[in-house]
Amino acid sequence: MSAPAAGSFLDLECEGARARIALRGAEPLCWRVGDLDLLWKPDPAVWAETAPILFPIVGWTRDGVRHRGRAYPLGLHGFARSAEFAVVERAADGARLRLVDSAATRALYPFAFRLEATYRLTATALAWALEVENVGEAPMPYAVGLHPGFAWPLGGSRAEHMFLFETQENPLAPVIAPGGLFSDQTRPVPLEGRRLRLTPAAFAREALCFLNIASRRAAYDNGEGLRLSIELENFPHLALWARPPAPFLCIEAWTGHGDPVGFDGEISDKPSMRLLAPGARARHAARFALEDVAGALGAGRAV
Repeated sequence: MSAPAAGSFLDLECEGARARIALRGAEPLCWRVGDLDLLWKPDPAVWAETAPILFPIVGWTRDGVRHRGRAYPLGLHGFARSAEFAVVERAADGARLRLVDSAATRALYPFAFRLEATYRLTATALAWALEVENVGEAPMPYAVGLHPGFAWPLGGSRAEHMFLFETQENPLAPVIAPGGLFSDQTRPVPLEGRRLRLTPAAFAREALCFLNIASRRAAYDNGEGLRLSIELENFPHLALWARPPAPFLCIEAWTGHGDPVGFDGEISDKPSMRLLAPGARARHAARFALEDVAGALGAGRAV
């Protein structure tokens, strides 16, 4: 993939850690701790993104959305991931980017909004927050999500990787119907207590969507002492998605999800949408931190 044009991204640094944030979509393109790359490098033949922001919906729609009887052609995961964000604040180790509504967005989603993405980098962690504000005069339905693709294997480990929840979760996941719609059927997820073995077979059918999770923390473990810990704030859903043998695992935090099969209601009636009052703001955040729990990166290297 060609490098982004100069001026189209921001580079963050902190104590040997680096991150690159594109202005298009406010998307993290790279996160590196020392010489370890944590995010996947896109391959257009497999998946052409790295860590897109999902807004103002999450997932697929059934032929767009409807509001007050009018149809709008709002597609998969909304439009924020392809929109140009403006830089509001900038520091060596952080940035705040903003997207506001326009004639182009209102043709897809007829609401006045302000969406801000804030990043803070430390030596071992990347904190990522989304703030949504309704600047219109009517209640605003919305959903947001984070969709980062992390390297799999993590740190080059050949050991079996695990996903670890903070507490035991429902071992049933929705069956995703054609078109990405959520059916009312479920299928078993091979959870072993709080653990999920990350194998190609686990992702042979579709993403694993854990709705209304109890866990606020989780971890992606490489089986050799290296772990990516995850802390969630105001995200009720978590999804894991991969396309083996492509070397990535998406760990997605959502407030909403795809349309149910047969759904033909208005966007405000879409399951799991939030309704934001005029003038109100909402914050949704996640923190990803690298933990070297067994000295996996070598003696004398602090992580």
